[in-house]
Amino acid sequence: MKMVGKITCFVVLCMVLIAPHAEAVTCGQIQVGVVNCLPYLQNRGPLGGCCGAIKYLLTLCKTTQERRKSCGCVKTAANTIKGIDFGKAAGLSGVCGAKIPFEISPTVDCSKVQ
Repeated sequence: MKMVGKITCFVVLCMVLIAPHAEAVTCGQIQVGVVNCLPYLQNRGPLGGCCGAIKYLLTLCKTTQERRKSCGCVKTAANTIKGIDFGKAAGLSGVCGAKIPFEISPTVDCSKVQ
């Protein structure tokens, strides 16, 4: 488990270094954020780095198109990853103090994200 944490930290560090040169958020970046939240969302652990990852990703999503793309990536993850407590996922905006512009759900309509 310690190795997973180290790898996650390394990936986030790489994202921070590369982000200023990137044009838009990628699903890979979103997936790293989701990984940071999984222990909490699967009732296996505390928030950990989840809120920091969410806040960072939200700074990358400046346009409606980027927010819709992010929504699609999260929706795919929500449909793929088993054991997510969607009640906790719905409360992440409040818990983290960051306005997530869409519902974290396998059924969210990303075309309506502004």
